[in-house]
Amino acid sequence: MAVGEKQAAFFDVDNTLIRGSTIYFLGRGMYQRGYFTKADISRFVLANLRFRLTGTEKREEIEKFQNAATSFIGGHNVQDIQNLAQEIYDEYVSPALWLGTIEIAKKHLADGVEVWLVTAAPEDMATLIAKRLGLTGALGSKAAITDGVYTGEMNGPLLHGREKAIAVKRLAEERGFVLQQCFAYSDSFNDLPLLETVGQPSTINPDAKLRIWATRERWPIHDFRRARKINRFLGPAISRLASIGALIKPRGHRR
Repeated sequence: MAVGEKQAAFFDVDNTLIRGSTIYFLGRGMYQRGYFTKADISRFVLANLRFRLTGTEKREEIEKFQNAATSFIGGHNVQDIQNLAQEIYDEYVSPALWLGTIEIAKKHLADGVEVWLVTAAPEDMATLIAKRLGLTGALGSKAAITDGVYTGEMNGPLLHGREKAIAVKRLAEERGFVLQQCFAYSDSFNDLPLLETVGQPSTINPDAKLRIWATRERWPIHDFRRARKINRFLGPAISRLASIGALIKPRGHRR
């Protein structure tokens, strides 16, 4: 890398940095605190699942999820939701973090590389996660605000698919990143535009389509799900073997 060229690493969030959905955690926490009814959260969860299971760029599915992603916070005070988000981070997000992904992010920071989260989740929540982890910043879907209250509408497009690539290119221009020298990480084939925007793409916990693509392109593949399964099955076995070994270990001879 030439002197003066700036690098950044861009990380997707859901299933790349955390196990599960950021916006689902937010909705769950709000429901448990009485912000809305079971019917409200059922509609939201259904839209969330439909959006993720279709795995397509269908505009109607994106719009359904976009509406669900912002309408449930509509009418609520911004500061109240931000305070609530702190609690939700501690309660749901922190225990769901993929430690392997955090290690990769921390190594980039140690090497002088900026680390940015890029997600379809609300940017306020993504920024909170970035701050709590000591990362550089976050790009996310922006919820519209009027007089300190969420309106329930979007301020701009849902940061999904090609919109992530557009946002990253814009950020690169603002901060002087050389994209050919930058990194990107994701679990989803839908993030292919983001991954192909940088010179050094990698996959983390990839879905089937992305794994095939990454294998063909010889991109690095990190699968922390597999390591977690191995640890879950081998951990108890290793502990038992260690215990047996301690029991049968020859005792020292008496003099």
